[in-house]
Amino acid sequence: MVASVLALGLGPTLSAASMENLLKKLDLTSLRLFVAVCQEQNIARAAEREFIASSAVSRRIAEIEALIGLPVIQRQSRGITVTPVGETVLRYALAIIGNIEQMSADLSRFSSGAKGRVRVVANLSSIVQFLPEDVAAFGRAFPEVSIELEEENSADVLRIVDEHGADFGICNPVAGSEAFEQVPYREDRLAVLVPGGHRLAAASRVAFEELLDDSFVGLRSESALTKLLAQQAASTGRQIDVKIRVSSLDALCRMVHAGLGIAIVPEQVGLLYVNALDVRLLSLSDAWAVRHLIMIFKSRDQLSASAAALVGFLGSKP
Repeated sequence: MVASVLALGLGPTLSAASMENLLKKLDLTSLRLFVAVCQEQNIARAAEREFIASSAVSRRIAEIEALIGLPVIQRQSRGITVTPVGETVLRYALAIIGNIEQMSADLSRFSSGAKGRVRVVANLSSIVQFLPEDVAAFGRAFPEVSIELEEENSADVLRIVDEHGADFGICNPVAGSEAFEQVPYREDRLAVLVPGGHRLAAASRVAFEELLDDSFVGLRSESALTKLLAQQAASTGRQIDVKIRVSSLDALCRMVHAGLGIAIVPEQVGLLYVNALDVRLLSLSDAWAVRHLIMIFKSRDQLSASAAALVGFLGSKP
């Protein structure tokens, strides 16, 4: 409200002391009654609408005028007219009240969503890197909300949400995701995991094309990461030589530790293993190595209060 009052455009008519007094004493009730008077063009009708005595409304209007130092209405025998100063006050009063009402509506969705069940389907990258801590933090804020979390690849996340098998999904942007409403979740950076004795073990940064002579350990063929790497290799006229495919990032990292190949992994995942296994983590210099995780749903209006609260909470993460 302070910012809106400061923008009233009355600054030149008010001293610094008067402005400070205005900010301290101009309350929402007075603004609401002033709006009612302007809309009804009559103090008595405004008082009846707001279930308050006409004298109380007149007193509130007089207080606004005393604070500003200028008349906001002109009283006439059959009603009132709004002065140019009053029109300015009215414009900002409507904005202030509208913002308060919107804030109340938004907060009510959180409070009303304090109990319930939310079904979330998410890809492996989001579950391994970010969701455990974020879901735990949400649980502390909303202890009565239970969350059912299911892991699927990004393509199946889209299918399940489309079939109403989950309230919302978390995945990388893939073909078909544009058909859903989206909210950004997290940034996902890819890196290269190599065995400790690998020729590039001492490097800190490498381009994907420099790795294509190596054997890879990869995830299942339907994963978004596998498809991305195949596309990027094809763009250089090459193919990835994948010797082993596994179903989890943990298994992927252990295969690299055993010297069975190198792997492209989410950076946060690789960092979990560099001190536990004989592996090295190198940054990928390619622009596509920075990916984005998104939350998808059919329509925000169709989200339950609990699901909307969780989407809002996760969407606030850096």
